[in-house]
Amino acid sequence: MAFTLYALLQAALLVVNAIAVLHEERFLRNVGWGTDQGIGGFGEEPGIKAQLMNLIRSVRTVMRVPLIAVNSITIVLLLLFG
Repeated sequence: MAFTLYALLQAALLVVNAIAVLHEERFLRNVGWGTDQGIGGFGEEPGIKAQLMNLIRSVRTVMRVPLIAVNSITIVLLLLFG
């Protein structure tokens, strides 16, 4: 497989899909990243863990519908052009 722009976009799509399917109760809480874990107090800057949790929640919330469309387009392109 050659390193092309399409391959790079496809890899990014796979990463976003992987983030979108992470389930909070089934997976994230088991590794200590659930919402009930103490993230920080008022006035403190959020750490890297809190920022990653916010990123995961944002991707799951905002990208749900666009991911369906982008995945469908990717599947059709793969079926048409191999």
